[in-house]
Amino acid sequence: MTPRQTALIALLEAEGSQPISRLATRLAVSDETARRDVAQLAAAGRLVRVHGAVGLAGALGEAPYARRMRENAAAKRAIAAAAAAMIADGATLMLDTGTTTAWLARALARHRRLTVVTNSTDIARLLAAGEGNRVHLAGGALHPDSAAAFGAEALGFLARFRVGLTVISAAALDAGGVLDAEPDEADLARVMLDAGERRMVVADASKFLRPALARVAGFDRIGDLVTDAAPPPAIAAALEAAGTRLHLA
Repeated sequence: MTPRQTALIALLEAEGSQPISRLATRLAVSDETARRDVAQLAAAGRLVRVHGAVGLAGALGEAPYARRMRENAAAKRAIAAAAAAMIADGATLMLDTGTTTAWLARALARHRRLTVVTNSTDIARLLAAGEGNRVHLAGGALHPDSAAAFGAEALGFLARFRVGLTVISAAALDAGGVLDAEPDEADLARVMLDAGERRMVVADASKFLRPALARVAGFDRIGDLVTDAAPPPAIAAALEAAGTRLHLA
């Protein structure tokens, strides 16, 4: 492979599938050059085209949650580091099962004496190993992809708690606030927001103005938004009107 093709493969390994136009921008080449590199790598069996994007051939067998963990990974790591810097040792937290909150759990690995409530087995496993941490894991039916609990049993468990800070992820953000992909995810996010004295959303810029099915909450219920790029004007105006603090990682 040429050095540019090696860089293209490394980008897909780090961040998951990408449209060709985004690959061209990231590699500082024309769309035509990126398409030519992709065609050569696809012919060699290194890449595949799926739904208008390009991905690694070896990643096709991954579960969707694992793929989402790798998508925009650099941005999610930066957001997680910025959010973790706002969380003190000894804090009480509630975290949902989004991939950005999973990155946040990894960024909290050196924090001590955290009390964490979550519906995510991944987050629970990571933070239970921390020094002096206490982790409360919601039960109920586990989602086969993320291995996170949803449904009435999980909602009832989470409603028993009151925490200093709730952190949720988002499938999408628009001028109306926060959205999730499925109604049961939105139901759980609302219960978590009710439980937090402070409320934070962590979401990378790809979520701005993306379509999503279920409304979670308006920005008036969100104290802080941590993201990696300035939002579009309509969302920026809605954040300012609601008094939501914007943090750019």
